[in-house]
Amino acid sequence: MATLLCVTLTAAYFLIDVRPRHSGGTWMGYSLGALGAALIVWLALLGVRKRAVTAGHYSLKAWVSAHVYLGLSLTVIATLHTGFQFGMNVHTLAYVLMMLVIVSGLFGVWAYASLPNLLSANRGETTRRQMLDALATLDGQLHEAAQPLDRDMAAIVRLSLEKTDIAGGYWQRVFGLYGGCANDRAIERLARARQGARGPEAETLAQIDALLRKKAEALAFARRQVRITALLEGWTFVHVPMTFALLAALTAHIVSVFFYW
Repeated sequence: MATLLCVTLTAAYFLIDVRPRHSGGTWMGYSLGALGAALIVWLALLGVRKRAVTAGHYSLKAWVSAHVYLGLSLTVIATLHTGFQFGMNVHTLAYVLMMLVIVSGLFGVWAYASLPNLLSANRGETTRRQMLDALATLDGQLHEAAQPLDRDMAAIVRLSLEKTDIAGGYWQRVFGLYGGCANDRAIERLARARQGARGPEAETLAQIDALLRKKAEALAFARRQVRITALLEGWTFVHVPMTFALLAALTAHIVSVFFYW
């Protein structure tokens, strides 16, 4: 339906002679604008529809499918509506916001088609609770292993126990910006401290080093999960606010056309 709509409207645009030229102010421009505005409002109602899940022909799955394809058709409908005339005004702003919403929506389509598989492949049979429990177990073992150490050595272990951050801010999660990871710093400090250790202390530090490295592996595993989840959810932080901005710009566009032109 979306393809047929785009082909029909494109053919009509180039076959119908409009004087003096195609623009948003002609009868065809108004028709395309009304259709585009109605589609934008209907597409924005997906958020309402998602809260009323039903089965059948107009199930949520069918609604989302229509949302994607009819949303893509807006690139043709809105562009034809403009008559390929753009400028520094609210009308072009509405068009640009619409395109940003569509691009972010395309990223969302890719995210939901690809990232759940990556999430499942990375996690394997391990649940989120099991990941956290594994880290808690390692922290408990580190705490016990550090009991015989003096204050300076114990401070290295406390650095990992008290300062390690699994997630962090959104961009930190997406780009894996954990260069200052407390657990990594603890491993580096422990490596220097082990150089002069002897006897039982050396054995204890070797045990702690092994635990810290196991914790580093567990953290990398958990942070990959966090990164994929952030990518899966983060596109909505652009798509939804941009949609509201588009509705505001669209309202300004319509009001300015009917009251000031």
